[in-house]
Amino acid sequence: MVYLMSTSIRYGAIEAGGTKVICGWADEKGELLETTRIDTGLPEEVIPEVTQFFLSVSESGTIAPAGIGVGTFGPVELDADNASYGSILRTPKPGWEGANWVAPLKTLFPGVPVVVETDVNAAAIAEMRWGAARWIEDLVYITIGTGIGAGIITNGKPIHGLTHPEVGHMHIPRTEEDRKAFAGHCPFHGDCLEGLAAGPAIEARWSEPAESLPSSHRAWGPVADAIAWACVNLIFTVSPRRIIIGGGVSQAPGLFPKIRERVVKNMAGYVDRPEVTDYIDEYIVPPELGQEAGIKGAIALVLPEE
Repeated sequence: MVYLMSTSIRYGAIEAGGTKVICGWADEKGELLETTRIDTGLPEEVIPEVTQFFLSVSESGTIAPAGIGVGTFGPVELDADNASYGSILRTPKPGWEGANWVAPLKTLFPGVPVVVETDVNAAAIAEMRWGAARWIEDLVYITIGTGIGAGIITNGKPIHGLTHPEVGHMHIPRTEEDRKAFAGHCPFHGDCLEGLAAGPAIEARWSEPAESLPSSHRAWGPVADAIAWACVNLIFTVSPRRIIIGGGVSQAPGLFPKIRERVVKNMAGYVDRPEVTDYIDEYIVPPELGQEAGIKGAIALVLPEE
C-alpha cells in the first residue's frame, strides 16, 4: 500500500536482519507511515528491492527523504570517514561480505544523509527514546534470534571503537559436562554466546527449532545460563542501568525468570545495588517497542532530537 505524501518532511528507515529486511517511511514525529518486508537473500537481490521501495514511494509523493537511517546486521563498517562506510565486513552470512548499504542510496538520493548503525545499536537507541529505557542513557540492548548482538549505550551514545562491540561472540563459562555434550555452533568460536543460545545453535543441539520447544524442555536451562552469564559480564564491564533483551528466542515462555534468577546467583552479591538485588524484574526487561524496535531505531538515527 502506498500512502499519499505531501511536501512535509519524511524519513526513510531500513532494518536489515539475518532473515528479513524491513524498509519504512516515517513522518517528522517518527511515526511509521508505511513498511515493507523483504526476505534476506543475497545482496544483489535484496538491495535493488530496497532501493525500488524508496524510489516508488518517493515518486508517488514527489518527495525526497530528509535522511535515511540503516540499522543492519554486521559486522559493519561504522567509520563515516572510511571509504567502506556502510559495508558488511567478515560475516557468516553467505554472500554479504563487502555488500554496501550507503552507495546505492546515495546514488538514488544525492545529497541525502545516510546514517548506518548496527541493528542492535539502532534498537537500543529506539528503546532509549521511546521505549523501555526512556530517560536512561546507560543501557544494553541484547537481541537473541538467528544471531546474537548487543547495543551498548553510554551517556546516551552507542559505543564505537576499533569496530563495534561483538557481545554475541563473548566466551561463556560452562561446566565440563556441558562442554562435552555440545561443542557449540558458531563457525568462528564454537561455544561463544551465539554458538550456545542463538536460534540455530538451539536447533543444532536439540534437533528442533527453538519456537517448537515447550517451556519445560531441558534446553532452556543451558540457554538461560549462557544469556545470564552474558548479562553478568556486561554488568561488570559496562555497568548499564538497564538491560533489555529482545529477539525471537527471548520470547520463549518462562525464559526471563530463569535468566534473572541466574544473574542474581552468578553475581554472588558483588554489585550491591537495589536495581540488581531487589528490583531485578525491572532491571532485565523485554523491549517495549517489540518487533518495531529495529525499524524505529533506524528512524531515530536521522530524526532530529525533540
